[in-house]
Amino acid sequence: MDSVLLLEVVTMAGKNQHVVKRSDGWAVRGEGNSKDTSHHRTQRDAAEAARSIARNQHSEVFIHGRDNRFRERDSYGNDPFPPEG
Repeated sequence: MDSVLLLEVVTMAGKNQHVVKRSDGWAVRGEGNSKDTSHHRTQRDAAEAARSIARNQHSEVFIHGRDNRFRERDSYGNDPFPPEG
């Protein structure tokens, strides 16, 4: 009789990271957090910090513009495989 081993892999993605405008620069805030994770002088610096966190947590980065609308979105490990479509 053949034996079959079933292995279930559960992946927990971390919190998505948002880059948002503040009066004194830009901030990174984890989704659902009440406080900013970090503050930065430029949007580029904030985006780099958010990407680093997202890579570590296998989550996504949402970069907001000055008008608070989404400008860009990057995913780090939370993508379906194989890709849909």
